[in-house]
Amino acid sequence: MSARIEPITGRYMHLDIHGQPHRLYFEEAGQGIPLLCLHTAGSDGRQFRALLNDPEITANYRVIAFDMPWHGKSSPPEGFQDEEYLLTTDGYVDIIVAVAEALELDGPVPIGCSIGGRIVLELAKRHPEKFRCVIGLQSSAFVQSYFPLDGLHKPHIHGGEFSAAYCWGLVSPFAPTKHRWETLWHYMQGGPGVFKGDLHFYSVDGDVDDGLHEIDTTQCPVFMLTGEYDHSCTPQASKDTAALIDGAELTIMEGLGHFPMSENPEVFRGHIMPVLDKIRAIGG
Repeated sequence: MSARIEPITGRYMHLDIHGQPHRLYFEEAGQGIPLLCLHTAGSDGRQFRALLNDPEITANYRVIAFDMPWHGKSSPPEGFQDEEYLLTTDGYVDIIVAVAEALELDGPVPIGCSIGGRIVLELAKRHPEKFRCVIGLQSSAFVQSYFPLDGLHKPHIHGGEFSAAYCWGLVSPFAPTKHRWETLWHYMQGGPGVFKGDLHFYSVDGDVDDGLHEIDTTQCPVFMLTGEYDHSCTPQASKDTAALIDGAELTIMEGLGHFPMSENPEVFRGHIMPVLDKIRAIGG
């Protein structure tokens, strides 16, 4: 009996964030320009499995996908049982910068989806000197919550299954069944209150609308790609956001929803490859 082994290495890093020791899990494959993958709210780095396994991408990019604290294989910090998890803009930025510095990444390219697509805009604004450019998937300045977040963390409700049920409608109707259910499975495994805590950033704390005009795309180029089947970060929301960033490049991806890299990797590849080819021509 034989097995196919994927060319991915998984490891843990230990680092302090805001004075708290963390043990974060990350996977990587390839060599070249660091491509730092930021998963969606309530999920983890497995969403980027296709990029990690794409030999054409990993021939030129060191693809790195890490699980945020509280997510996937990254446990919460000591004492988590006595606090409520709430992701904030400042905390999110600090985590990403800390990971990039801990791995000694030279001119990394953050590629984030949903909450990750939002935070890359903040990275471009606050730390343009640290990043070669940023890629925002399902990226917009702000999304108002359209349901009570408290319902995501109740003792009589399975938070993971509730989150997956909500995310079902964010997946494109054209997503292959295999990838749709794998995407939702990741949500079913989320920790108690984690999806709610992430949405605190997405729908409460993380409004970056006022500062978008400060982004200098000559110093840190901004690439945005948004699936057409997304009622959370709609194509129009991404268009409105891109219009506020001088020089931002926006692509509306036909046939894709809120989780393009995970729900339909093959179709997403056709959209991301031209962007990655263009980035290779950008000096570090």
